[in-house]
Amino acid sequence: MVKRRWWYRLGNRAVLAVWRRIGDAGRITAASAAGRRFAAFGEGSAIAFPPGTLLGERWISIGHFTLVGPHVTLSAGFVPERDLGPGPIVRIGSGVVLGRGSHVIGHQSIDIGDDVYTGPYVYITDQNHGYCDPQVPIGKQWPVNAPVSIGAGSWLGTGAIILPGAVIGRNVVVAAGSVVRGCVPDHCVVGGVPARILRRYSGDGAWVPAHEAAREERAGLPLETGSPADR
Repeated sequence: MVKRRWWYRLGNRAVLAVWRRIGDAGRITAASAAGRRFAAFGEGSAIAFPPGTLLGERWISIGHFTLVGPHVTLSAGFVPERDLGPGPIVRIGSGVVLGRGSHVIGHQSIDIGDDVYTGPYVYITDQNHGYCDPQVPIGKQWPVNAPVSIGAGSWLGTGAIILPGAVIGRNVVVAAGSVVRGCVPDHCVVGGVPARILRRYSGDGAWVPAHEAAREERAGLPLETGSPADR
């Protein structure tokens, strides 16, 4: 039994050491061949090993010191090597952290601002299936695109879904499991399916419930919550 335990501990250490070396060797950076396939890949940024699906890297730009977790899918377009135009479609800023298993699926325009953090398994897309024709299977109908923008400094909780057309302001908290569509102002907390504003930042430095914030606005008390257009 003692001998078996000794061999087990030795094997365990060996497996972990090899796995760490594989992870280091498989990491994608600006200096790696895989990193050079991107439209831009900033200094200090890395995509952890093992990566998810990487498609259309020529139309994906990544800023500096951004960390992309393992099993994260980054996709621009749908057909490999199809020309999508001159500029990046998916733009990921500097200091961003994308959690394990997340998906960023771009076809028209996805803009993720600096210092945006996500939990694991967040899904961000600018395309959805159309369903206008009731006689045609939804999966066969022409998709609908709408640009997505996520403001700098925002946090997206585990399992959040960002739908086409979403415009999220700066320093916004998106609660875990929420589904976001439409415009979300700066400095607020949203949650639910579909997501709604739960709290907003007030002028006196407090985060107040949404109904209290609305009452203050009606009373003429300013809230420091600029619109996403002010970014």
